[in-house]
Amino acid sequence: MIWAKEESLPRAELEQLQLARLKETVKRVYDKVPAYRIKMEENGIKPEHVQSLEDLKNLPFTNKKDLRDNYPFGLFTVPKSELVRIHASSGTTGKPTVVGYTRKDLKVWTELVTRIAVLGGATKEDVAQICFGYGMFTGALGLHYGLENLGASVCPTSSGNTQKQIMYMKDFETTLLVATPSYALHIAEVAKNMGIDPATDLKVKIGLFGGEGMTEPMREEMYKLWGRNMKVTQNYGMSELMGPGVSGECLELKGMHINEDHFIPEIIDPATGEVLPQGFKGELVITCITKEALPLIRYRTKDITRLMYEPCKCGRTTVRMENLSGRSDDMLIIRGVNVFPSQIEEVLLKTSEIGPHYEIIVDRKNHLDTMEIKVELVDDTLLESYARLEELNKKIHGNLKVVLGLDANIKLVAPRSLQRFEGKAKRVTDLRNLS
Repeated sequence: MIWAKEESLPRAELEQLQLARLKETVKRVYDKVPAYRIKMEENGIKPEHVQSLEDLKNLPFTNKKDLRDNYPFGLFTVPKSELVRIHASSGTTGKPTVVGYTRKDLKVWTELVTRIAVLGGATKEDVAQICFGYGMFTGALGLHYGLENLGASVCPTSSGNTQKQIMYMKDFETTLLVATPSYALHIAEVAKNMGIDPATDLKVKIGLFGGEGMTEPMREEMYKLWGRNMKVTQNYGMSELMGPGVSGECLELKGMHINEDHFIPEIIDPATGEVLPQGFKGELVITCITKEALPLIRYRTKDITRLMYEPCKCGRTTVRMENLSGRSDDMLIIRGVNVFPSQIEEVLLKTSEIGPHYEIIVDRKNHLDTMEIKVELVDDTLLESYARLEELNKKIHGNLKVVLGLDANIKLVAPRSLQRFEGKAKRVTDLRNLS
């Protein structure tokens, strides 16, 4: 099932629509947002200079710092009286980034999230349990309204109180789970400890996962816990762009379809800002072309991916983004080597003796970078055998060295001893700036 005709437009028709919306958006921000007008004039750009999609590359970038510098409403193109919803980030690293929606924005957002849900196999027959935290975070309300728009029954259980979540799943016969991948794994783990097999004792057959990246080994872990028949897809978005609804996987699992009639994607070299040719991997940049309240131009997401324009078997013609390889700002430089946490996760999740939970601790000792990786054992009887532990340690160490090109200290810990997360998992602790 395809929800909207725009998802399968011929590329020429789609690009014509994009250009018309891009021109309108660029003129609006130039006329109504002083910060954008100053940036554009510094680059010698005026709205009339945008005559083709190729001209997009001449426009200045927007980044998170721009939102913080213009906190709270400096980048908005509408007065506050026209806002019907305001969301914000947690602001843990400074001023929060504030985003807002007009009534039209909310209608568009709802439609786009409905597309994402349908991509993942959702129907109006589903009972959807949303285990994202409700509040200023856009994920929960975004999925909530999108699924209601589809006609599904929505249970807004929020995050936390995992045993009660499982009780609701059983009693309400939940068929669709919305959560971060790490929390979905935790729910299954708790269910097993309660004597409930998620694959046979619960009716959850669809997982719409977001809020953090999901590697293929993590998807495989999901199948092991929730059953091979579960439709496991991930979707992508961020508050600054709209929230969830930017892109999502179809059941072909060949990348996330971008809603190109609302967002124009580019891939750039994160170091130089140069636009890369089709098929190259780099930083994803998104331009919002239909938002009224906060239409961001060339927003640097910091997410590393590539775009795939080949036709998809699902029938949609929209470009797909590859599963994220990491974030340019999450990249660790350890003894001169670039390391993404997702690389480490891929290696760990292919090791059957350890579970999906891990922690990376980076430090500096005697002026040299060190990296310790704590991983949980699946079977605590391994702790009784030094020889087996040593053998497993060497195997993980060797596999990581092949992938990363550097040594890491592996610390094997008891099952269920590492911290669990209800929202985005925090996997990396970098102590170098504290020492």
